[in-house]
Amino acid sequence: MSQGHRSGHRSRGRGESSPPPARDRVLVLPGEEIPGSALRPGAGTYRLGGKVYASVLGLLEPKPPFVTVIPLSGRYIPKAGDTVIGIVTDCQTTFWLLDIAAPRWAPLHVTGSPWKVEVGETDRYLRVGQAVVVRVESLEATGRIGVTMLGDGLGKLEEGTIVSVSPARIPRVVGRNGSMVRSITAHTGSQIAVGQNGRIWIGGSPEAIQRTREALRMIDEQGQHRGLTARVESYLSSTDRPGDRGPERVPVESAHRDAVPHELPPLPAEPDAGGPDGPGADDAAEY
Repeated sequence: MSQGHRSGHRSRGRGESSPPPARDRVLVLPGEEIPGSALRPGAGTYRLGGKVYASVLGLLEPKPPFVTVIPLSGRYIPKAGDTVIGIVTDCQTTFWLLDIAAPRWAPLHVTGSPWKVEVGETDRYLRVGQAVVVRVESLEATGRIGVTMLGDGLGKLEEGTIVSVSPARIPRVVGRNGSMVRSITAHTGSQIAVGQNGRIWIGGSPEAIQRTREALRMIDEQGQHRGLTARVESYLSSTDRPGDRGPERVPVESAHRDAVPHELPPLPAEPDAGGPDGPGADDAAEY
């Protein structure tokens, strides 16, 4: 029986020695060899025995001298330095337990908070169900995830709502140098805080929140298709109302309760081995 090639898959002839053009949409499987031994492994790939292989199911994105694989889906795997949105699930005497959408919950110790918390008084500062912006500080061999709320832009989020998208879609949500987030806030008047764990906090009026949720749903469901930016812009423009204009930064509770709130800086596009403007950032590097 003749075996044809599925659309979007490359020929696997023995003579092939270079990856397909960057604009080709090529699906690769975990463990699949990526042709082109001169390429250096980027996100979603690894090198073994002088060859580069895909580590996830996703779309191949060659950007010489690197090659990356943009995952189609997957659970959040924390990395040191990630900014994430956590939900308080328990209050203990000296720490809060946070759900950061990772395989394990992350304890936030009182020494990693901006407050001077007395033993047994953790629930005075954070309660079960509240949302916080924290940074992944360490990953231990035991699986423990260390997080901190000390640092610029970290703190407790007030009001608003939280939606979740695939962590693989976060670079598309952010856009190149924050372009997608700026577009959504400008059109809707909403406030947005993006966590690299796939959680996104939205603040604003009910209508602003609803329009933002719809834009994020489009990105989550269509993030692997070309023309995504144009479709999102079209939706936002068609639902614009006079006076819509949103801030590009999100106020979070300051280190001291009586201090002026500081702001959460826009989350940069997820870095990869190709640089800050890596694949998937926006339609300029559309896949």
